[in-house]
Amino acid sequence: MCGIVGYIGHKAAQDVVIGGLRKLEYRGYDSAGVAVMTEHGLDHAKTKGRIAMLEEHLEGKALQGTVGIGHTRWATHGKPSNENSHPHLDATRKFAVVHNGIIENYLTIKEDLQKKGYEFVSETDTEVIAHLIADLYNGDIEATVRKAITMMRGAYALGIMTEYEPNKLIAVRLASPLIVGIGEGEAYIGSDIPAILEHTRDMYILNEGEMAVLTRDGIEITVAESGEPVERDIFHVDWDLVQAEKGGYDSFMLKEIHEQPQAMHDTIGSRIDLEHKSVVLPELKMSAEQLAAFDRMYIVACGTSMHAGLVAKEVIEKLTRIPVEVAIASEFRYRDPIFTEKTLVIVISQSGETADTLAALREAKKHGVTVLAISNVVGSSVAREADEVIYTWAGPEVAVASTKAYTCQSLALYLFAMYLSQIKGTQTKEQIAEMVDHLLEIPAQTATILENEASLREVAAKVTEGVQNLFFIGRGLDYAVTLEGSLKLKEISYIHSEAYAAGELKHGTLALIEDNVPVIALATQPELFDKTVSNIVEVKARGAYTLGFAFEGDTELAKTVDEVVYVPRTLPILSPVLTVIPMQLLAYFASTARGLDVDKPRNLAKSVTVE
Repeated sequence: MCGIVGYIGHKAAQDVVIGGLRKLEYRGYDSAGVAVMTEHGLDHAKTKGRIAMLEEHLEGKALQGTVGIGHTRWATHGKPSNENSHPHLDATRKFAVVHNGIIENYLTIKEDLQKKGYEFVSETDTEVIAHLIADLYNGDIEATVRKAITMMRGAYALGIMTEYEPNKLIAVRLASPLIVGIGEGEAYIGSDIPAILEHTRDMYILNEGEMAVLTRDGIEITVAESGEPVERDIFHVDWDLVQAEKGGYDSFMLKEIHEQPQAMHDTIGSRIDLEHKSVVLPELKMSAEQLAAFDRMYIVACGTSMHAGLVAKEVIEKLTRIPVEVAIASEFRYRDPIFTEKTLVIVISQSGETADTLAALREAKKHGVTVLAISNVVGSSVAREADEVIYTWAGPEVAVASTKAYTCQSLALYLFAMYLSQIKGTQTKEQIAEMVDHLLEIPAQTATILENEASLREVAAKVTEGVQNLFFIGRGLDYAVTLEGSLKLKEISYIHSEAYAAGELKHGTLALIEDNVPVIALATQPELFDKTVSNIVEVKARGAYTLGFAFEGDTELAKTVDEVVYVPRTLPILSPVLTVIPMQLLAYFASTARGLDVDKPRNLAKSVTVE
């Protein structure tokens, strides 16, 4: 996830900013840059690659000044390159902007600015902000930024400076974290606490829709659009640096679980046409006719990504009526798969470097088959070699056990399925609009689940304490998501766990059910609810301790199971994105209760780059 640092004071801004960026390297990035207000005006330097490359570029020609902003970029709009790196400047080089997040309507703004003669040098959504502010500037940078943000839709944290008002830094937050550090005759901005912890432990945490104006004389916080003053208590940080890198969480995994609402918003945001309540995928180069011609699909992936593919199989088939087969990447190219000119292969890889998935992609390409990649890393091997790519924009994952990458992969695949059904006409406009409405609620509903984290800790203790074997059951989409829940539990808690289609219990699995063996049952699919309940009754009759998952308001399941976890109500077809969240937390709490290293489970690696 991109990193922002800003400084105004009496120290060398370049040193402060680059030092702060180094503290954010753990977040992952592909380029870095800095802008400083020098005695000759605004100047900047940026480069693709590591911060060390930026420092090398600046050797002997340091940017001299005491006001500056900097950025480490995790590519979203546009590949990693010098041109796409931040900060972005306007054509006059009087305004500089660093930005985390996504401007969902950047294409519309860009087209309007191009009509006015503005020329763009990057592929990013951020560059439009610099040009827009320059276009609107009226001699008051605060008023100009307030007007600009009324024209932008999306999620963003902004750091802005202008040569016209060289003794100010502007910071704006909307749905993307931003903090302001307090010093004596100086002030800081950062996207995360580690960036400025070396310099100050007293901070303001900006809330949604707030703006901060930083000068050497102080910090003013206002409502961004209205300018209404905001009173804010000082937040004193007493964490050490390691804790700060984790955002105060005990582990990167827990931090990443809690980052899911933001990551989901980023994945969905710019791909929804709010006016028409439809899906747009401008990144796809294929024509509507080419997409509509596919009559068979393979989804190829490994591990957690394959589980996202199993959810997608059900969704794509339901929405488009196109048959889909999910294949394990390590097996796919050895089975002589059947391809035709109407076959689409979808490969899923968080890192974009998974060896087996990359080999499967190349096998498909060798046969002339069209390949669509779902990946989190811009410029990765999978993204480069596929014909088409949909990026998840989940931001970097540090923990080995995937959480936000899985939910964002699932959402990207939902968007693709909805988009394809629009093209093929297999779903009505009203049906798509209903799904869009519910899809937009998912990030907030996820946040609601996370607010109940304490109760899930208690549930985890009841279900997993002293347990060596555990089972998950479900039907339809519920079964697909139990596979991910089971994997999460076994990979970080080392509890032996298996997931079964509930209807298969009678075909062997019931032999493993005995007194107090935990069985976690998902029951969010109305047409399969009664059948699932019957299967729960079967395991209870053999002594199992049962935990059920259901939608809020569904009280019937509580009459059968020992305990229920409720998730916010959504369309049943969207339930996997919500039901997996408490399962991630259950696995997390089971692991921490056993004193295990959640972020680095034994024998596992984050990215499997050998076959």
